[in-house]
Order: sequence, then C-alpha cells, then structure tokens
Amino acid sequence: MRNGPRIPATHQLSIPLQAAAAIAAWAAWLGWDQHRDVHPDGSETGPYAAWQVIGLGLTLLALTYRAASRGHTAAAVLGTTTGLTAAAYYDWSDDASGLFMIGVCLLALTTLTATGALTLAITTSKRRTTPPEDPRP
Repeated sequence: MRNGPRIPATHQLSIPLQAAAAIAAWAAWLGWDQHRDVHPDGSETGPYAAWQVIGLGLTLLALTYRAASRGHTAAAVLGTTTGLTAAAYYDWSDDASGLFMIGVCLLALTTLTATGALTLAITTSKRRTTPPEDPRP
C-alpha cells in the first residue's frame, strides 16, 4: 500500500498523451511526404519541404506551451521528446546505411534542449506574473 501523496490521473496520463500528440503532429506534417524531388541538374531535395518542418515546429511549440502552462512540465519536456523521437525513428528506420540513428539522436537531443528551455521560460514567467505585495503599511 502506498503512503505518499497521490498523483492526479491527469498528471499520470499527461506524458503518454503529450507523446501521442507529438507523434500525431509528425504524421500530420511529415508522415505523408516520402519522396525526394529530383531537379533538372540531377540534385535531390526532400523529402520534406521547409513549410512542413516549420508547421511541425509551430505545432509542437503550441503543444509544449499548453502542457507547460498547465503545470505538466514533465509532459512538456519528456512527452514531446519521446513522441518526436519515436516518430522519427519509425519514419527514418528504412535507411540502409544505418546513419539514421545519428539523425534520431540529434533530433532527440535538440528536442530535449528546446522543450526544456521553453518549459523553463514558461514556468518562470508564470511565477513572475503574480504581483508582489506592497511593503507600505
């Protein structure tokens, strides 16, 4: 039997829900475009266009902001990072060279750093918004 404080169900489910939202965002923005564009000079670009990656970034920014502003800091950082890393691993794992793991690891580190900094900024700014008490009698 557990004697410590109980964690609300919303906090327990927030990390897997945030991860699922990040996976869904990846699928919506990047999951459907899997071909490379070949230009007349023989160079290739893709498979993602810049607007797709920017859209994914803004969606993840909104998801992270929502979770962090509601006090779900672990979900904002760990859920987003886990979901995005899992989606990238699944999407890129068909690479025959095996170098996709370098990209996945770099994506995980970048996402962890960015969501951590954003969550810290949000929670710090929310604490500062409470007006200080007036020291005058």
